[in-house]
Amino acid sequence: MDWEDLIRTGVYLLSVLATSLFLICFVGQRTVVSGSSMEPGFFDGDHLVVDKLTYRFRKPERFEVVVFPAEEKKGNYYIKRIVGLPGEYIRISLDGVIYIDGEKLTESYGKEVIKNPGMAETELYLGEDEYFVLGDNRNDSMDSRDPRVGLVSGKEMIGRAWLRIYPWDRMGFLGDTRTTGGGKDEGKEDRGD
Repeated sequence: MDWEDLIRTGVYLLSVLATSLFLICFVGQRTVVSGSSMEPGFFDGDHLVVDKLTYRFRKPERFEVVVFPAEEKKGNYYIKRIVGLPGEYIRISLDGVIYIDGEKLTESYGKEVIKNPGMAETELYLGEDEYFVLGDNRNDSMDSRDPRVGLVSGKEMIGRAWLRIYPWDRMGFLGDTRTTGGGKDEGKEDRGD
Protein backbone atom coordinates (compact mmCIF):
# COMPACT_ATOMS: atom_id res chain seq x y z
CA MET A 1 0.00 0.00 0.00
CA ASP A 2 1.52 3.31 -1.02
CA TRP A 3 0.93 6.78 0.49
CA GLU A 4 -1.76 7.64 -2.03
CA ASP A 5 -3.83 4.56 -1.03
CA LEU A 6 -3.25 5.33 2.64
CA ILE A 7 -4.48 8.92 2.20
CA ARG A 8 -7.50 7.74 0.20
CA THR A 9 -8.39 5.22 2.92
CA GLY A 10 -7.96 7.88 5.63
CA VAL A 11 -10.20 10.34 3.77
CA TYR A 12 -12.79 7.59 3.28
CA LEU A 13 -12.79 6.67 6.99
CA LEU A 14 -13.03 10.33 8.03
CA SER A 15 -15.98 10.88 5.67
CA VAL A 16 -17.76 7.79 7.08
CA LEU A 17 -17.16 9.08 10.62
CA ALA A 18 -18.34 12.60 9.73
CA THR A 19 -21.47 11.24 8.02
CA SER A 20 -22.22 8.99 11.01
CA LEU A 21 -21.85 11.88 13.45
CA PHE A 22 -24.06 14.09 11.28
CA LEU A 23 -26.78 11.40 11.14
CA ILE A 24 -26.66 10.77 14.90
CA CYS A 25 -26.62 14.47 15.85
CA PHE A 26 -29.10 15.89 13.34
CA VAL A 27 -31.13 13.14 11.65
CA GLY A 28 -31.81 10.13 13.88
CA GLN A 29 -31.24 8.72 17.32
CA ARG A 30 -31.79 5.20 18.64
CA THR A 31 -33.80 4.80 21.82
CA VAL A 32 -35.25 1.87 23.74
CA VAL A 33 -38.76 1.91 25.21
CA SER A 34 -38.67 1.26 28.94
CA GLY A 35 -41.96 0.49 30.66
CA SER A 36 -45.56 0.02 29.63
CA SER A 37 -46.79 3.63 29.35
CA MET A 38 -47.22 3.48 25.55
CA GLU A 39 -48.85 0.04 25.24
CA PRO A 40 -50.41 -1.29 23.08
CA GLY A 41 -48.47 0.56 20.34
CA PHE A 42 -45.01 0.41 21.89
CA PHE A 43 -43.79 -2.23 24.35
CA ASP A 44 -41.01 -2.43 26.91
CA GLY A 45 -37.81 -3.29 25.05
CA ASP A 46 -38.88 -1.94 21.64
CA HIS A 47 -35.91 -0.33 19.89
CA LEU A 48 -36.84 2.79 17.93
CA VAL A 49 -35.14 5.33 15.72
CA VAL A 50 -36.22 8.88 16.48
CA ASP A 51 -36.51 11.31 13.56
CA LYS A 52 -34.66 14.44 14.72
CA LEU A 53 -34.94 16.29 11.41
CA THR A 54 -38.68 16.84 10.82
CA TYR A 55 -39.21 19.35 13.64
CA ARG A 56 -36.49 21.57 12.22
CA PHE A 57 -38.90 22.26 9.32
CA ARG A 58 -42.34 22.10 10.93
CA LYS A 59 -44.00 22.09 14.33
CA PRO A 60 -45.11 18.89 16.07
CA GLU A 61 -48.70 17.86 15.34
CA ARG A 62 -51.49 16.34 17.38
CA PHE A 63 -51.24 12.57 17.91
CA GLU A 64 -47.59 12.32 16.87
CA VAL A 65 -45.45 10.20 19.20
CA VAL A 66 -42.52 12.23 20.49
CA VAL A 67 -39.39 11.64 22.54
CA PHE A 68 -38.08 14.16 25.08
CA PRO A 69 -35.61 14.02 27.98
CA ALA A 70 -36.70 13.00 31.48
CA GLU A 71 -35.47 15.85 33.69
CA GLU A 72 -35.26 13.73 36.84
CA LYS A 73 -33.13 11.04 35.16
CA LYS A 74 -30.27 12.33 33.03
CA GLY A 75 -29.78 10.25 29.88
CA ASN A 76 -33.34 8.84 30.00
CA TYR A 77 -36.18 9.88 27.71
CA TYR A 78 -39.97 9.87 27.74
CA ILE A 79 -41.97 8.65 24.76
CA LYS A 80 -45.51 10.08 24.68
CA ARG A 81 -48.29 11.09 22.29
CA ILE A 82 -49.10 14.77 21.68
CA VAL A 83 -52.69 15.56 22.61
CA GLY A 84 -52.72 19.33 23.18
CA LEU A 85 -51.11 22.00 20.99
CA PRO A 86 -49.85 25.55 21.69
CA GLY A 87 -52.63 28.11 22.12
CA GLU A 88 -55.22 25.53 23.19
CA TYR A 89 -57.06 24.97 26.44
CA ILE A 90 -57.08 21.37 27.67
CA ARG A 91 -59.06 19.71 30.44
CA ILE A 92 -59.72 16.10 31.43
CA SER A 93 -63.02 15.49 33.20
CA LEU A 94 -63.35 13.20 36.22
CA ASP A 95 -64.98 10.60 33.93
CA GLY A 96 -61.84 10.58 31.73
CA VAL A 97 -62.99 12.67 28.76
CA ILE A 98 -60.39 14.95 27.16
CA TYR A 99 -61.58 18.41 26.12
CA ILE A 100 -59.66 20.72 23.79
CA ASP A 101 -60.96 24.30 23.70
CA GLY A 102 -64.17 23.04 25.32
CA GLU A 103 -64.82 20.34 22.71
CA LYS A 104 -64.55 16.60 23.33
CA LEU A 105 -61.46 15.11 21.69
CA THR A 106 -62.18 12.08 19.54
CA GLU A 107 -59.25 9.69 19.59
CA SER A 108 -58.66 5.98 19.87
CA TYR A 109 -55.13 5.77 21.23
CA GLY A 110 -55.94 5.43 24.91
CA LYS A 111 -55.80 1.86 26.15
CA GLU A 112 -58.52 2.64 28.68
CA VAL A 113 -60.54 5.48 30.17
CA ILE A 114 -58.45 7.92 32.21
CA LYS A 115 -59.03 7.43 35.94
CA ASN A 116 -56.90 10.33 37.20
CA PRO A 117 -56.97 13.63 35.28
CA GLY A 118 -54.12 14.95 37.43
CA MET A 119 -53.32 18.62 36.94
CA ALA A 120 -55.58 18.66 33.84
CA GLU A 121 -58.66 18.34 36.07
CA THR A 122 -58.71 22.13 35.92
CA GLU A 123 -58.41 23.67 32.48
CA LEU A 124 -54.83 24.35 31.38
CA TYR A 125 -53.75 26.89 28.80
CA LEU A 126 -50.89 25.79 26.54
CA GLY A 127 -48.63 28.75 25.86
CA GLU A 128 -46.40 29.32 22.87
CA ASP A 129 -44.37 26.16 22.16
CA GLU A 130 -46.11 24.16 24.97
CA TYR A 131 -47.58 20.71 24.33
CA PHE A 132 -49.71 18.39 26.46
CA VAL A 133 -48.63 14.75 26.09
CA LEU A 134 -50.14 11.47 27.29
CA GLY A 135 -49.02 7.87 27.33
CA ASP A 136 -51.36 5.51 25.45
CA ASN A 137 -51.58 3.33 28.57
CA ARG A 138 -53.35 6.20 30.29
CA ASN A 139 -53.55 4.73 33.79
CA ASP A 140 -49.93 3.58 33.86
CA SER A 141 -48.15 6.64 32.48
CA MET A 142 -46.23 9.58 33.91
CA ASP A 143 -47.13 12.35 31.47
CA SER A 144 -48.36 15.96 31.31
CA ARG A 145 -50.98 15.24 33.98
CA ASP A 146 -48.14 14.83 36.47
CA PRO A 147 -46.36 18.03 37.57
CA ARG A 148 -43.01 16.17 37.42
CA VAL A 149 -43.47 16.08 33.62
CA GLY A 150 -45.93 18.91 33.05
CA LEU A 151 -46.28 20.71 29.77
CA VAL A 152 -43.52 19.90 27.29
CA SER A 153 -41.73 22.56 25.29
CA GLY A 154 -41.24 21.87 21.60
CA LYS A 155 -37.61 22.89 22.08
CA GLU A 156 -37.19 19.95 24.51
CA MET A 157 -38.42 17.38 22.00
CA ILE A 158 -35.66 15.23 20.54
CA GLY A 159 -37.95 14.22 17.68
CA ARG A 160 -40.74 11.85 16.69
CA ALA A 161 -40.81 8.06 16.75
CA TRP A 162 -40.08 7.00 13.17
CA LEU A 163 -38.80 3.44 12.85
CA ARG A 164 -38.98 0.29 15.00
CA ILE A 165 -35.79 -1.74 14.57
CA TYR A 166 -36.47 -4.40 17.21
CA PRO A 167 -38.16 -6.81 17.85
CA TRP A 168 -37.67 -8.25 14.40
CA ASP A 169 -41.28 -9.39 13.95
CA ARG A 170 -42.51 -5.81 14.52
CA MET A 171 -39.71 -4.07 12.62
CA GLY A 172 -40.72 -1.32 10.24
CA PHE A 173 -41.50 2.31 9.69
CA LEU A 174 -44.04 3.64 12.14
CA GLY A 175 -45.64 5.66 9.38
CA ASP A 176 -48.05 8.39 10.29
CA THR A 177 -48.54 8.06 14.05
CA ARG A 178 -51.45 10.48 13.70
CA THR A 179 -53.80 7.94 12.10
CA THR A 180 -56.74 9.46 13.98
CA GLY A 181 -57.24 13.17 13.45
CA GLY A 182 -54.22 15.39 13.18
CA GLY A 183 -54.91 19.02 12.35
CA LYS A 184 -55.93 21.73 14.82
CA ASP A 185 -59.61 21.12 14.29
CA GLU A 186 -59.48 17.45 13.40
CA GLY A 187 -60.02 14.94 16.16
CA LYS A 188 -62.42 17.18 18.08
CA GLU A 189 -66.13 16.66 18.25
CA ASP A 190 -68.84 18.98 19.44
CA ARG A 191 -69.79 18.49 23.11
CA GLY A 192 -73.46 18.60 22.23
CA ASP A 193 -74.27 21.20 24.91
